[in-house]
Amino acid sequence: MRRRFIRALSLGVTLTLLGTGACFAWQFREWKSGIEWPMPPIVKPGDATTAPDDAVVLFDGTDMSAWHGGDKWTIEDGYGIVGSGVRTKEKFGDCQLHLEFMSPPEVRGSGQGRGNSGIYFMGRYEMQILDSYENETYYDGQMGAIYKQQPPLVNACRPPGEWQTVDVIFTAPRFNEDGSVKSPAKITALHNGVLIHNNYELIGSTFFERPPEYSKHAPRESLHLQYHNDPVRFRNIWIRDLMPSEEETSDKAAHGDEQPSEKEATDAGDSEQDSSGDAEETSDEASEEASK
Repeated sequence: MRRRFIRALSLGVTLTLLGTGACFAWQFREWKSGIEWPMPPIVKPGDATTAPDDAVVLFDGTDMSAWHGGDKWTIEDGYGIVGSGVRTKEKFGDCQLHLEFMSPPEVRGSGQGRGNSGIYFMGRYEMQILDSYENETYYDGQMGAIYKQQPPLVNACRPPGEWQTVDVIFTAPRFNEDGSVKSPAKITALHNGVLIHNNYELIGSTFFERPPEYSKHAPRESLHLQYHNDPVRFRNIWIRDLMPSEEETSDKAAHGDEQPSEKEATDAGDSEQDSSGDAEETSDEASEEASK
């Protein structure tokens, strides 16, 4: 008798719970945004040596055909040794950049005079490349720094002679019609898989002789790699275009096809312009260290 009572009670509780669940389901309907989202494109990801299939391969270790000024680079064994400043033939705004580099295996010099190069987004916003492994320098000029603006969150350098990775999400600045800044450039970056900048807002273009400042420019410009008289090696460089399509349409309607400016051919990405300021600083730093 007792067992029958327990079974009946269990059945009653189960039916009550089921009824309650049905009631809740009737009272609380699923919220939906109502937005008709387009289907996200399907991208085949790359691996350690290949790029995603929607990326622009800038350097695959065989030639410099994607760049202006690469005739002085030495190409061997799947990598390139910097011999001049270079800039991409294609222009980019918002983007995802991946590259791998190696500081010279033979350690020479110190501070800014050791494994120095740089990545110039849009030809003017520099993220420093430097051998900062057991090599002191000013912190907003060490490896991964937004040069003269912001040190990296951490120093994630590997020893010279080892390959290292850099991954950057870059958001280009937007400007108002009067040339004022509508929204600043932003950088999120990882060095060897370690976060070194988290959506950092740049305060302007990179300069050696004066503070950073913005000057209105085209929504797309070339990516530059700096030459600083150090034989830094690069390989596996690719970039994904992240510019919103609606902005592209409005920019073309407003400005048409803009011709490259004289500055673009001569600024940070070209060897003489790239190295002049930093070379002076290297000399000054060497003098300071010699006097210590």
